[in-house]
Amino acid sequence: MSLADAASSRKERLLALRKRKGSPIYSRDQPRPKVLKGRNFDPETRTLRKRDPVDGLEDTVERNVEGVAEQIIAEDVERRQQELDLLNIAPKRPNWDLKREMQRKLAKLDRKTAEAIHTLIRQRIIAQKGDENDLVGALNAHEKGREVENESDDDE
Repeated sequence: MSLADAASSRKERLLALRKRKGSPIYSRDQPRPKVLKGRNFDPETRTLRKRDPVDGLEDTVERNVEGVAEQIIAEDVERRQQELDLLNIAPKRPNWDLKREMQRKLAKLDRKTAEAIHTLIRQRIIAQKGDENDLVGALNAHEKGREVENESDDDE
């Protein structure tokens, strides 16, 4: 069924419905008569009321929100100017992000530095004592320290 056929069948059904209801059928050529409704009729003068455009807009939403749009736009422009102030954008300390990034790397280096200092101190103490048994233990500790360093380098 084409669109033209569907439209014509719908028109026929609407005409049949109007006939069943008893309402008059108007064509496009015939003008429809004016219908008087209660809101347009003035009982004192027995005529139609003339509508005053100002009276019709008293309690409408448009009248209630008339200046709100301009007010919101002005507030938005003001807020954007405050946000774009360069003093508000710039950090208090220019290198705070560099310090934050470097703290992770420095923490690893501080740990390795402390281990190296402990190893050197142990070696000096053992060298001052001169005991061979302690010297062997110190060398074993030094080798274990190197293994730990190698493992931590692999983790990076």
